Amino acid sequence: MSGKIQTREFSIDDYDAALELWQRVEGLEIAEGDDRESVAQFLARNPGLSRVAIDGPTIVGVALCGHDGHRGHIYHLAVDPAYQGHGFGKRLLDECLDGLRRAGLKRVIIMLADNNRRGREFWRRYDFEEIPGAVAMGIDL
Repeated sequence: MSGKIQTREFSIDDYDAALELWQRVEGLEIAEGDDRESVAQFLARNPGLSRVAIDGPTIVGVALCGHDGHRGHIYHLAVDPAYQGHGFGKRLLDECLDGLRRAGLKRVIIMLADNNRRGREFWRRYDFEEIPGAVAMGIDL
């Protein structure tokens, strides 16, 4: 780790590196709608909201972020296991939440796999709460 981790907007050119990272992070599930074309459409509908963390040329963190005009959504927030525990996930989360606030959103929803224990711990640490009867967590902005 170089110590000079930068963040910037997620571009569709980042897709291959993001997919590779998502596949290596425990608890993250890739599903339909996670293909390049669908992600490109998501980014086009939600400009400036999704983020990547980079160490030199290497993507070490990623978060897909968008909204439907009513609720914000964060998908696939992941940090390379070698970079976890240094606040990069929180940094990406904060940047996503700031973008959603600027867009006028008042609530954010995330969805987690049932078996994603580490993910639940991460989201709880930042005041996301379980939504009863759902496999989702949310927070008011």
